[in-house]
Amino acid sequence: MSTNLNKNIKHKFFMSLALRQAMKNLGNTKENPAVGCVLTKNNSLLSAGYTNFNGRPHAEYNAINNSKQSVSNANLYVTLEPCSNYGKTPPCVKKIINHRIKKVFFSIKDPDLRSLGKSSKKFRKKNILVNIGILSNKIEKFYKSYILYKNSKLPYVTCKLAVSKDFFTINKKKKWITNQYSRGRVHLMRSIHDSILTSSKTIKVDNPLLNCRINGIENRSPSKIILDNYLKISLRSNIFKDNKKFKTFIFHNKNNKKKIKSLKKIGIKTYKIPINKFGDLNLKEVLIKARKLGFSRIFLETGAKLASNFLKENLVNDLKIFISSKKLNKNGQGSIKKYFKTFLKRKKYMLEKVNLFDDKLISYYIK
Repeated sequence: MSTNLNKNIKHKFFMSLALRQAMKNLGNTKENPAVGCVLTKNNSLLSAGYTNFNGRPHAEYNAINNSKQSVSNANLYVTLEPCSNYGKTPPCVKKIINHRIKKVFFSIKDPDLRSLGKSSKKFRKKNILVNIGILSNKIEKFYKSYILYKNSKLPYVTCKLAVSKDFFTINKKKKWITNQYSRGRVHLMRSIHDSILTSSKTIKVDNPLLNCRINGIENRSPSKIILDNYLKISLRSNIFKDNKKFKTFIFHNKNNKKKIKSLKKIGIKTYKIPINKFGDLNLKEVLIKARKLGFSRIFLETGAKLASNFLKENLVNDLKIFISSKKLNKNGQGSIKKYFKTFLKRKKYMLEKVNLFDDKLISYYIK
């Protein structure tokens, strides 16, 4: 094996460790990207770090501070170009320079114009070697939502649907369509998004909590956005139980001053959204407002009608379909079979297919 090949394998290995760090806080860093960083010296790992909950401190800062040894002349591997702008904290570029890091490896450039392409120039002025592009294809996919957040008015939307083998979304006899393993996977998906978007109809029918109920990730429950055009939601709904800890927002159009006042008393913020030609809330305006509120990763968890409308308007980036091994036949309601066939003709590509003990999860990347 050649020396260069050995080096490439080593660099990919350490960058993959940095990516593992970044994954730890995906969806929980607010407007900042989820970044991972590792420091090495003499081909040995010195320390690791990731962007903290709510976005600060950054991964590079944590990795440097976590090291119990001197990081002078160390190599730094980070998934995204280090920030070079002053914000609420000094730039990571400055900290890297001050600690005399020898080489900096980052996978992709930061789409944030305050940092885009600037770190390399600053590093090279200080004789710090820079390498860009390791695992770039893989890591660019990881940052799909962050790149969209920086380059668009819209947030990244993941749509989740649970269906029977014959493509019904409602079981008239039981609450659940899929098994416990599929439901556990949904809790994990919630934990990597900063908000869940649903409808008041879903709240009325299912009365869900829409939080993370797996030991260790309860504090990663996303904020909730409820589409409730006529403000019909019951104040006794389960979704309001943890509102003091996890924020809930209601998007509406029709005014109901009494209901708005009651919602405000329990800490619920309401926002008026324009309607479309059919008298429903304009879904693109819904997403624009969600982005203005600081949300970049939306988990759409709702019924077949609203999900289909998001898909029809090309507002979904990823589609996650949990399919049960059982048919519902006459006990089924809310079929998506016809629309699903139409969707499959224009889908981009399949991301993954996972077996979940008789259930299966199929993920599609749409745009």
